[in-house]
Amino acid sequence: MTEATAPITQDVVTLPRKLPEGGRTNLVGLTREQLRDALVAAGTPERQAKMRVGQIWQWIYHWGVRDFAQMTNLAKEYRTFLAERFEIAVPEIVTRQISDDGTRKYLLRIAGGHEVETVYIPEETRGTLCISSQVGCTLTCSFCHTGTQKLVRNLTAAEIVGQVMVARDDLGEWPVQGAPKDETRLVSNVVLMGMGEPLYNFDNVRDAMKVVMDGEGISLSRRRITLSTSGVVPEIARAAEEIGCLLAVSFHATTDEVRDRLVPINKRWNIEALLAALRDYPRLSNSERITFEYVMLKGVNDSDADAKRLVRLIQGIPAKINLIPFNEWPGAPYQRSDWERIEAFADIVYKAGYASPIRTPRGEDIMAACGQLKSATERERKSRAQVQSEAGLG
Repeated sequence: MTEATAPITQDVVTLPRKLPEGGRTNLVGLTREQLRDALVAAGTPERQAKMRVGQIWQWIYHWGVRDFAQMTNLAKEYRTFLAERFEIAVPEIVTRQISDDGTRKYLLRIAGGHEVETVYIPEETRGTLCISSQVGCTLTCSFCHTGTQKLVRNLTAAEIVGQVMVARDDLGEWPVQGAPKDETRLVSNVVLMGMGEPLYNFDNVRDAMKVVMDGEGISLSRRRITLSTSGVVPEIARAAEEIGCLLAVSFHATTDEVRDRLVPINKRWNIEALLAALRDYPRLSNSERITFEYVMLKGVNDSDADAKRLVRLIQGIPAKINLIPFNEWPGAPYQRSDWERIEAFADIVYKAGYASPIRTPRGEDIMAACGQLKSATERERKSRAQVQSEAGLG
């Protein structure tokens, strides 16, 4: 009999029978260290804890199991012990919309009745999952629909990891025991580009990404994860050291005057301060390059002069520039740049030696494109005049 199938040792007999106060603890989103501490605090003998963590971890994150009764390499008594004290809970799907281009948008309900949106974008050679880190957002970027929704709260690590697990459920991506091994990854990339500013929820985002990157579970490498920030300068170096994933920056303007209006966090940390922090990121995180996200707004930031200024600003930073045609939403105070203007902008950047792909809008018909996410029940429709006034365009 192998260790994996052997019954749990006699120590289980001494496990406490007292149940926890205040309900069961959710194991989803706990790091390995946190999971070990939770098991020991509940009564698992310390000398068994490391092995139990490995077993439970694999069941949850490799096989996608939600029922302790199915963890067949654990003794029945221990499975009962776990079920009495813990749960494996993920967000609930309220609605699922599928775009004409195959993009899937999930409206997910989390604790407190709040809702967030998660988007899956299938591509020919990969599938990208765009996940949220907050309910709402505190940054009020004037071109972003999410920014018109006030911040409600940070998501927990469980709610962040849970978005990945829900998508894998819906896509049928968990491996089947006994079936031939299939290396195909439907969720091959994760981007923290949904609702919220990830670096304003640093600890939960970091712990969630530790779970997602763990090689014995969901097992996405740090180079398959991209964290997008609007420029929370003090946390950028910390993200490099404690998370180490790829970094994308919502840049969107080449002067402080325009960026103050588009991305108000610029008033706190301006372009100069942001670029100073970004210059160190590839070295600290061992990342290849930084992605600069640049939404193309007609007559606002799309001139040849803007393109040339952008190239000068990022000189010396290993980078690529993602040009994003503006995705309109009800009441939006901006318009998408003309396609010829976007191509001319891209050509200037490309000739300066930077990759400048133009992002193909995906999921626009279900309001799932970049900048369009906003949870339905938290949505407070504003008039176009109100939005334009707040954007400084009134």
